Amino acid sequence: MNRSFFCQLSFLVILAGTSCNLFAQKSKYMDGRPSTALRVLCADEGAVLKHGDGPDSCDTYGAREAIVNKVGDTYYLFYDGAGKTGWLACLAESKDLRNWVKKGAILTLGDSSKADSKSASAPWVIKEKDEWHMFYLGTPNTTKAPDRIPAFPYLTMKAKSKSLAGPWIKQYDVKPFLEKKNSFYTVTASPGFIVKYKDQYLQFFSGATEDSKGIKRTLGLAKTNNLNSTWAINDKPIFPLTEQVENSSLFFDAGNKTWYLFTNHIGITDKGEEYTDAIWVYWSKSVLQWDSKNKAVVLDGTNCSWAKGAIGMPSVIKAGNKLALLYDAGKGYSISHMGRDLGLAWIPLPIRIAK
Repeated sequence: MNRSFFCQLSFLVILAGTSCNLFAQKSKYMDGRPSTALRVLCADEGAVLKHGDGPDSCDTYGAREAIVNKVGDTYYLFYDGAGKTGWLACLAESKDLRNWVKKGAILTLGDSSKADSKSASAPWVIKEKDEWHMFYLGTPNTTKAPDRIPAFPYLTMKAKSKSLAGPWIKQYDVKPFLEKKNSFYTVTASPGFIVKYKDQYLQFFSGATEDSKGIKRTLGLAKTNNLNSTWAINDKPIFPLTEQVENSSLFFDAGNKTWYLFTNHIGITDKGEEYTDAIWVYWSKSVLQWDSKNKAVVLDGTNCSWAKGAIGMPSVIKAGNKLALLYDAGKGYSISHMGRDLGLAWIPLPIRIAK
């Protein structure tokens, strides 16, 4: 942990019960998309899982979309391995979040008639009784080989298992939710963090729509009482489409009764190229209601030790008195989708921010 990093921040604000809207600033992006002057205290440890040596060439071209879970004393890390046949969900295991043993791909591509014929990736899971339920991203479209980057539509598909380690059985007959015309999720309705809240399950999924002006991205909220059924989606997204965020990882701090929603932000270069430029966090006292003004930067090129360009999807899990953050990034100033590795950073609890 880099203690000097924290000591250099002279102005601290505890998020719980604090209004930080007074720190709003003008957008730093060329097209005016929203930004924020607030930052979360976060110390980066560096890359902990590098692509290229996974079993059966499962991550030859890159490792992305880190999603971490824990059972007993073992951490289970799902990640998207860009391999010889496409992007597939892969598994790695660890006891300390730093040293990972790669187990290889846990999902396979569907046949040509299936919606996951070109990619089966980004799996979010939740356990109910003695069974794990997986919601993963499927698509029948990708870019050309060898990159095979998943392309629209991004769909949510279902699988189940008795163990996080698998084997996972696909459930093609279950349709969690699909993209919808004239909505905020016309081209993307892909899975996200799932939490049981009171008597139902909530899923914070990625929604996106595209028009002549480009792609707009946000998070939506889906609800169900039955994990093997179709979910109901709120008509309005959690945040405005102008926020340009995707993917989700949720943490509830019981001490200050605050929900924290981590997500990756899509930035844009002066040349108009979009890329995952930072990890943001939003906070709320209610898991059902969010204000886009309550947000801060967690990790970007200024505090990441090894990546100054693309920094992608976050996944958080409590480890002792800190919050571990796993993410994907490209070494140096790369903004490419390919050749990324997975990094680890630490956020002290309770979560604090600095201007």
